[in-house]
Order: sequence, then C-alpha cells, then structure tokens
Amino acid sequence: MSHDITVPLYRAAHGRTGDKGDRSNISVIAWHPSLYPLLVAQLTPERVAACFRHRSPSRVQRFLLPKLQAMNFVLDGVLDGGVNDALNLDTHGKALSFLLLDMPIEVPPSLARQLAGQAPP
Repeated sequence: MSHDITVPLYRAAHGRTGDKGDRSNISVIAWHPSLYPLLVAQLTPERVAACFRHRSPSRVQRFLLPKLQAMNFVLDGVLDGGVNDALNLDTHGKALSFLLLDMPIEVPPSLARQLAGQAPP
C-alpha cells in the first residue's frame, strides 16, 4: 500500500504575482498537466485564504484555466492599501507567490516523477 507524499507546492507548480491597488493576483501553473487536477483539488480559495490569514484578505477568488493547467487567485485587501499607502516592505506583493508556493500538498506516488526538484528522502 502506497501513501501520498507531502511536498511544498513549488515541487508541483510555479507562480507569478501581480498587483493593482490593494489587490494581489497570484497565478499557479502546474509543472506537468497530470498535476493540475491535484492542484485544483487542494488549492481551494479557503485554503489559500488560510495561508494568507496574517494579511487578512477580505476576499479570495479562484479562477481556473484548465487549458493552461493554471489557476489565478485574486486576493483583496492584502497589500495594506497598495503601493502608495502601505508601510510594509513589499508594497507590490511580489513575494506573495513564494509564500503560497511553500504550502504543503499531498501527491500520490504515481505522480512523484512529475514533480520538479529532488525526490523526498
């Protein structure tokens, strides 16, 4: 009997971040098409909101882009007012994708070969 392995999201996907005012957009793109359904199942708006609870998002929306094996998350109210109003170090929110990409996900052994980077010990 094989058990799922736990890996950081960056092993299954890469990301891009953008911003507009107090809104951050984080795109998550699967490294391999076979990993996309797993990402859709595990990266829910609720789970992403929990990941960013310290930034107190007022709303988290997810938009699926299956032909690209990608999804886009729109997080409202996470940039302390935006570039002109924020006192935080990263007013653009460019580093927010790195926080999301560190989220642990569960991957069945049958998909382990599709992951980027080294295999877990």
